[in-house]
Amino acid sequence: MWEIYNPSIPDFICQLAETPAMQRLKDVGMHCGCEYTSFPLFTGLDKYSRYQHSVGCALIVWRFTQDIRQTIAALLHDIATPTFAHVIDFLNGDHLKQESTERDTVSIIEKSKEITAVLETLEVTLDEVADYHQYPIADNDSPRLSADRLEYTLSNMVNYHIAPMESVKLWYDSLIIGKNEEGEEELMFPNMETAEPFSKAALHTSYIYVADEDRFAMQTLAELLKKHIQRGVLGIADLHKTECEVITMLNRDEEARRDWRKFRALRHIHRGDHAEAKTVHSKKRYINPYVQGIGRVKDLSDTYALALNQFLASPLDEPLWGE
Repeated sequence: MWEIYNPSIPDFICQLAETPAMQRLKDVGMHCGCEYTSFPLFTGLDKYSRYQHSVGCALIVWRFTQDIRQTIAALLHDIATPTFAHVIDFLNGDHLKQESTERDTVSIIEKSKEITAVLETLEVTLDEVADYHQYPIADNDSPRLSADRLEYTLSNMVNYHIAPMESVKLWYDSLIIGKNEEGEEELMFPNMETAEPFSKAALHTSYIYVADEDRFAMQTLAELLKKHIQRGVLGIADLHKTECEVITMLNRDEEARRDWRKFRALRHIHRGDHAEAKTVHSKKRYINPYVQGIGRVKDLSDTYALALNQFLASPLDEPLWGE
């Protein structure tokens, strides 16, 4: 996907991406542990890491802003992501907001002598890059379009075969920076011809993020990790290692290994009463892009408005159990 976002990778992105703190993200997946199960929804997916996502976000921001500080902020925005990513939000009880995994961003950047050395060379301060929320092209309030939201949406469209690469490239290439209804800068579409099909494809990814299999897998893995943290198999600090390292630690303990294998064997999801059934709510992610000069897609397309409202109204309170 990187070649779509920008024809080349600037040297300063490469320098920061090669630091140990960023390299760890190569073994922290974007699918939040779901890819380790045997649910058909997640089998056969291409590897998609937080590292790929982070570099992709940086390239998008660079393409549209040519601003080194905004680009670095986008690159580093997931540097504190723990193993299995948003599963840890479930563990922390923050899965409806999914913000708890961002808490250590500043300290991780500060503790990385490699990153701080590059920043010093570039004459960039920590305050300018430690919080990407200050840059609306990098991040903004949902359901607006930002580089972060755009990158994982386009990547998952391709990964889940929702849209072909040709359509993804067409939609991406049509994007511009403009002023939205509140006079703020935002990534947006110049017309409905590209905005509407993008929005409808993006809504397909929204359903995946709240699929029964996704919610059940994340909650189950969170419970597994919590159990074995309490047993002393893992420590809280171990959650900032790679997924391979954490899985290795689980497999060294007989009970943890048995639980991990049961998690990996999950293949079927069921709804209804069962001794192991659990109700799992989840954050509903979606995008309602702005079309330059005329408004949001939801207000311009009756079919998209209907589809989006159906998604937002879909219940997530039926008990689930897996085997």
